[in-house]
Amino acid sequence: MTVSDPSLDLQKAIRQRLLASAELTALVDPGAIIDANGRPERMPCVQIGEGQTIFRRWNATTHATLHVWFQEPGLVQCKQAVSAIVEALRVDAQVSGVLVLDHFTCHDLMVTQTRFMRDPHGSYSHGIVTVTGIMTARAA
Repeated sequence: MTVSDPSLDLQKAIRQRLLASAELTALVDPGAIIDANGRPERMPCVQIGEGQTIFRRWNATTHATLHVWFQEPGLVQCKQAVSAIVEALRVDAQVSGVLVLDHFTCHDLMVTQTRFMRDPHGSYSHGIVTVTGIMTARAA
C-alpha cells in the first residue's frame, strides 16, 4: 500500500506520544484519546481531529487538530490537559532527533496554537490544539 499523505503517520505519532504522557493520562483516560467524529461520548476526551498537508518538492508541512473536552464549569482542567499535550508533542530534531514513522520522518514536531472555548450552557470546556510537523518521505 502506497501512503502519499503524511497526515496518517503524524496522527499515529501524536496518539503514541499522548498515550506515553503520564501527565496527560492522569487527566484523561487513555481509552478516551481517540480518532472520532462528532460529540465525544466519554468525558474527558481528546479527539485527534482534522488534518492538512502542504506539499513542497522535498518535504511537507502537516497540521493536525486536537479537540480536548472536559465536563467542568470553567477551563482549568482543559488548560491543564492542553499543557500536558504541548509538552508531550515537543520534538526538536536538533535536540532529541527525528521521529522515524512508518512511511515518513517527522522533524520538529510542535504545537503551534492553542485555543479555549466555553460552552454557552456552562457544562463543558473545549480546547483546540494545532500541531505541526515537517515531514519527509522515507525510502521504500
